[in-house]
Order: sequence, then structure tokens, then C-alpha cells
Amino acid sequence: MPWQQVRNPWAPVEVLAEEDVERIIDAALTILETQGFRFLEEQSRALLGQAGSDISGEDRMVRFDRGLVTEKIAEAPAEFSLRARNPAHDLMLGGNHINFSSVGGPAFVSDLDKGRRPGNHEEMCDYLRVIQSLNIIHQEGGGCFEPMDLPPESRHLDLYLAQLTLLDKNAQAYALGRYRTVDCLEMTSIALGVSREELEKEPAVLAIINTNSPMQLDIPMTEAVLELAAAKQVCCITPFTLAGSMSPATLAGTLAQQTAEILAVGTLAQIVRPGAPIMYGAFASNVDMQSGSPALGTPEYTKMAIASAQISRRLNIPFRSSNTTTSNCVDAQSAYESEMSLWGAVMGHTNLVNHAGGWLEGGLTASFEKLIVDAEMLQMMAETLKPIVVNDDELALSAIAEVPPGGHHFGTAHTLERYETAFYTPLVSNRQNFEAWQESGSVDTAQRANAIWKQLLAEYEKPDIDPAIEEALTSYADKRKEAIAKHTH
Repeated sequence: MPWQQVRNPWAPVEVLAEEDVERIIDAALTILETQGFRFLEEQSRALLGQAGSDISGEDRMVRFDRGLVTEKIAEAPAEFSLRARNPAHDLMLGGNHINFSSVGGPAFVSDLDKGRRPGNHEEMCDYLRVIQSLNIIHQEGGGCFEPMDLPPESRHLDLYLAQLTLLDKNAQAYALGRYRTVDCLEMTSIALGVSREELEKEPAVLAIINTNSPMQLDIPMTEAVLELAAAKQVCCITPFTLAGSMSPATLAGTLAQQTAEILAVGTLAQIVRPGAPIMYGAFASNVDMQSGSPALGTPEYTKMAIASAQISRRLNIPFRSSNTTTSNCVDAQSAYESEMSLWGAVMGHTNLVNHAGGWLEGGLTASFEKLIVDAEMLQMMAETLKPIVVNDDELALSAIAEVPPGGHHFGTAHTLERYETAFYTPLVSNRQNFEAWQESGSVDTAQRANAIWKQLLAEYEKPDIDPAIEEALTSYADKRKEAIAKHTH
């Protein structure tokens, strides 16, 4: 399908009463007032103390005045754009806009040919090429998997270079600490041909900021918040709250804790730079209480995503959720758990569906075949969201009148006018596909997906980029690698 901005024209599904949304937000503010939130990084506590928060405790907990929190969160924009190297692929976050991001962050990669394995740089680049080829994937998710053949201190530079040359879509940052975040800001500015000051006028960098649930933010993530907010780029604040493990066993208690964590980090971002874009990120589900392992793609996960979206709308900031499954392979379980996650995201009006394509094994693995299966589901959902056309021509009252009760419409002018594209072509195509399927050994979904990603990879064409810009990006990455190597050794 062609590139498209996806919007949800329907009213969002809601699982919480309006007064319950207010009770959850009030409980979150009470948590921040009484218990507080621990910031491990010194500068962040100093900034919060200067703004009026209580940082007197020796436990590094920051206790917030609820008035300060509500005032600061109100300064964040309700909607904003996100630039891509190709302006046609710019994104809108907020309102009824839905954006699908590819999987980001797994340790492993898998396909039917080589199985599950640690990833390398060459395979990472191939995954990016397939992402570029799938128009329903709007954004790359910040590193499809770790390239384990590269030094961990500098592999983010190889990721950024690949993102900014092999794609012309927006890509998330690998925001693990200050210098990795700054490198992303610098290389994005080079790729867009703008200064750092010009970059502040319209965000182009989004990073996932994961809290250490319960109620803590570590030093690398805090450094990323400080750099992103100062540059007026996007902090997508996402606690990882599993009911019964890192948060209370009740869904309402988990929502209160999740909201408290987001409000704490969002307040810091607004203190650093009023008006800096932030997002309410939800990754809340339950655990298997017998094993302690995460349960994803469950009814609880879906309800929590919809409820979290309600809370984010009340706070007037854009919302992020995810496509998840715990399945270890591309099977029926992986499809139905992902569909549960995706429909919860779509019907709840998620603005950014993270890991929308490619996620497998609870997030440990990026799968080439799952990327294709997810893309197919996403295309079907995008089509579902398009409105039904109701006008005189589409109503076809004359065609209805000319067919006797119990008859058929195959021969009406209304049908024949649409026969070529609406009926004949897919009918022939489906028949040919079925015959080809039988002749090739009745291959299953995963095998067909395997053939599709290989075809996309073979047909991939690198998007246009100014040679001078590509040279500048390569030069920046090379110089930074040298500096990091000297510092490391």
C-alpha cells in the first residue's frame, strides 16, 4: 500500500468512567506528594529543588507539590509534528493521528533460515532496508536489534548512520546516556541540513525514556531527558509496570503508579525547557503469578492501554502504547496476541504504536517474518479506519431496485462499473495465489513472509541523500568513534 497518514475517525473506546480517571490522577499526585520519586542523577534533583520540590531526604527521593506538577505538565504541547529526512514522511503526534513504529531494542534477531541469534551490523542494515520498504511502518524504533559485532560504546553511531542514510523516515534515538543522545541530535541536524538552534523549532528526535519501576529514574535515562528537553525534542516517558511485580496487583493501582512516574519525569522536562514535547507512554500488563514472567497481548494489557490513553487525553499530552506478544515464533499465538495489542491501541486512540512491526518473544527478538505479518495486520487496520462513503452514487438505489428479491447484483451496471478492480482482478489473483501456494508445497504464513521480506530486500532502493551530507555524517561518526576509543582505553 502507498504511504499514508493514519487517522482514527471514530470516538475512542473508554474503559474508565470520567470520575475514575480523575481519581487515578489524584492518586498519582498524592503519591508524588507523600512518597515521592527517586532521581539518581544529581543535577535533576537540584533543578527540581530550585523549582520548589522537597529534596531534603537522604534517600534521593523528590517530593512534589501537586500544584507545581499540574502547572508544568500543562506547559507541554497537546500535539506536535516530528520531522523526517523526507518531508513527505513527517509525522503528527496527538489528536486522532496514529503512527506505527517498528520494533526497537531486542538483543536477538531471527528468521526461518538462520533461527534466533545475536544480531550483527549487516543484518541490522538489512532490517532497516525492509522497514524502509514497508509504507505502513511510519517510524524506525530506535535500533531494531543490537549489532553485537560492534563495540558497545560506539555502536550507536553506526545505528544513527544507518538510520539517516538507509531510511528517509523518522527514526527513534538510542538515548542511553548523555553522549549517545547528543550524538543523535548532532547527526540529525547534519542529516536535515539545519543548526542545533533550528532543530529546536520543530522536533525531529524522539526517544523512549524508561523509568525503573517502581518510582525511580536512573542516571543514563535522566541525562537523556535533560539533553532532549533542553533541545526541545521528544521524551516519550514509559514506565514498565507489570501488575503484581513492579506495580500493585490491581490494574487501578498500576495505573496510579504509572501516571505518577510519568508526571514526575514530565515535570523535570518542563522545568528544563517549558514547552518541551513529552508523551505519556504505557507499557502496563500483568505477570504470570506462578512464574513471574510478563504476560503480554492479554485482556489486561489491552484494557490498560485503553485506560492509559484516557488518562493521557485528560492530561492533554500525546500517548504511546505497543504491539506485544510472548510467543517464541511466528505462529497463531504471536498473531492473536499482537492483534489484541493493536486493536487496543487503535480503538483507544494511541498516537504512537511502538514495536508495531517485528516484535517477538516478549521483546527479546526482532523477527524478519513477524515484521511482514504485522505489516499485513497494520494495513488491514488502516483500511478499517477509512470511512464508508455514503452518497447517491454509492447508495446505488437504482441498482437495488432493478434486482428482484432473492436475486443477485453480479450483472448490474453498478457492479460491472467496478468489476475490473473490485472483483475480477482480486478473484484472478487469489486463484493464481492459491494455485501457486499448492504448487510450492502449501507453505504456511511464516514461510510466505520469509519470501516477502527477501523480495523487498532484493528490490530495495536507497532513498536519495545529498553526497555531501552523507560524507558529513560518516565523518562525524568516524571522529566520534576515535574519541570514544581513546577515552575507553
